[in-house]
Amino acid sequence: MQRVEVTNLFKSYPLGNRNLEVLHDLTFCLDGNSFTTIVGKSGCGKTTLLRIMAGLEPESRGNVRFACDDNASPKVGIVFQEPRLMPWLTVEQNIAFSTKNGHVSNKKNTGKTLDMYLDLLGLREFAQAYPSQISGGMAQRVALGRTLFSEPDIILMDEPFGDLDAFTRKNLQKELTNIFLNQKKTILFVTHDVDEAIFLGQRVLILDQGRLISDIPVALTYPRDPLSQPFYLFREQLLSVFQ
Repeated sequence: MQRVEVTNLFKSYPLGNRNLEVLHDLTFCLDGNSFTTIVGKSGCGKTTLLRIMAGLEPESRGNVRFACDDNASPKVGIVFQEPRLMPWLTVEQNIAFSTKNGHVSNKKNTGKTLDMYLDLLGLREFAQAYPSQISGGMAQRVALGRTLFSEPDIILMDEPFGDLDAFTRKNLQKELTNIFLNQKKTILFVTHDVDEAIFLGQRVLILDQGRLISDIPVALTYPRDPLSQPFYLFREQLLSVFQ
């Protein structure tokens, strides 16, 4: 079982004649096959944390450790807020980008097929379309499919639904929940939307000014109804932390 351990993590940037501290002494652990959301106000350090965990920038101090019970190195995938698709590749080729040059003549990928992900994400009819020919919601599905096709053990997601319309966002939230329940990935999902954090996560980490101020388990079963009383009460509990 894969897990993630973040220990005494600090990050600061030089700003004039001083250092701007973005992350301060973060320590938490993510169990394998779990869905954790991180929520906080803009500028609280959420994206910086994910970039460090993804190896896109170094920490100032502390440690991020990915581990498996068999001592193998788990595979880590990341989904950004923007789809970042290759405009010269089709939907099918973008999803298969983790293979050599997006070559899809052999659609098998360690027992799973590209066709499965096209069906799973509702992209079958658009397999030969180019990014300029599909909607923003479809493009984000392609980005998610690209990450899933590479079969990561751990998926880091940086506000991937933040720029989508409400209807598309709700649909993708439901699809992501189903993917988690069926494939049992370890997911860390960053958002500034409290409802989204509750709808998706088994556990919510709250960041404020670079500090982890609360770590709250979500005692709600899937699927979740944002209009239900338990959801409303949990939302109020979460919002009270920011006051």
